[in-house]
Amino acid sequence: MTASAQLAKRFREALLNGTSIAFTNYKDQLEGTHWELATQQIHSRNSLSQLAQHIHYYIHGVLQVFEGGDLTIRDKFSFDFPPVTSQEQWERILTTLWNDAEKFATHIEALSDEQLEHPFVNGTYGNYRHNINMMIEHCYYHLGQVVIIKKMLLQ
Repeated sequence: MTASAQLAKRFREALLNGTSIAFTNYKDQLEGTHWELATQQIHSRNSLSQLAQHIHYYIHGVLQVFEGGDLTIRDKFSFDFPPVTSQEQWERILTTLWNDAEKFATHIEALSDEQLEHPFVNGTYGNYRHNINMMIEHCYYHLGQVVIIKKMLLQ
């Protein structure tokens, strides 16, 4: 298996279909969750909806770079989302997350070993391999929060 195929597999495991690291993934945790549960906050913690949108914000931003665009995302905006007010809106958010996650993984698979070592954007952010690994780690970090928050909400 190529390095890019391995990275794409790891990314898909975190978001769409894996159980080898955390015994779950975002899709398992969030699909079928009612919007009122997804938007409920415990104390000052982020809601499931906020965490899903936060992860999508970064996936979408890096996906734009993969598709030839500029890197326009900024950390200070990574939790700025309008409130979710319906099941339909929540399901659209999740569908967009799953679709963009699959596009992201497909772009990773298409990278050659040489491209993985190429500077990401302007080089300040390291290379493509580093940024993909950081995205996977970021996803797992917040997946842990999703799991804990969901358990707390369902108690």
